[in-house]
Amino acid sequence: MMMIPRKRNELDLFDSMFDDPFFDRKETKWMKTDIKEVGNNYVIEVDLPGYNKENIQIEMENGYLNVTAKVDNSNDEEEEGKYIHKERYYGECSRSFYVGDNITEEDIKASFKNGILTLTLPKEEQKKIENKKFIPID
Repeated sequence: MMMIPRKRNELDLFDSMFDDPFFDRKETKWMKTDIKEVGNNYVIEVDLPGYNKENIQIEMENGYLNVTAKVDNSNDEEEEGKYIHKERYYGECSRSFYVGDNITEEDIKASFKNGILTLTLPKEEQKKIENKKFIPID
């Protein structure tokens, strides 16, 4: 068998395969969310894998439901070995949903199970438009 040295600028199929966007694993901090209508409620399901319940904050402000989550997977302890590849991250992400001025904190129920935050809130009552009323002219 004869070994032929490879030229440095020659295309290496194995290495270039991982340059394909399919293998791009840039972590997104965007909270993937589903919103569905169930009876007289809206149910908001937010994917938060790797987050702890204690690091999730939900608040109402000016008709907006704000969800903020923090995670810290950085490790300050000295570890044996050297990382070749690391995808864990730390940081904060948040989402806001306009739910209206008539919804209060007491109206919202929240639960967190298996990395999914579930928020249940009532539909805001729509004001009924009564029959036309005419304004008299003096």
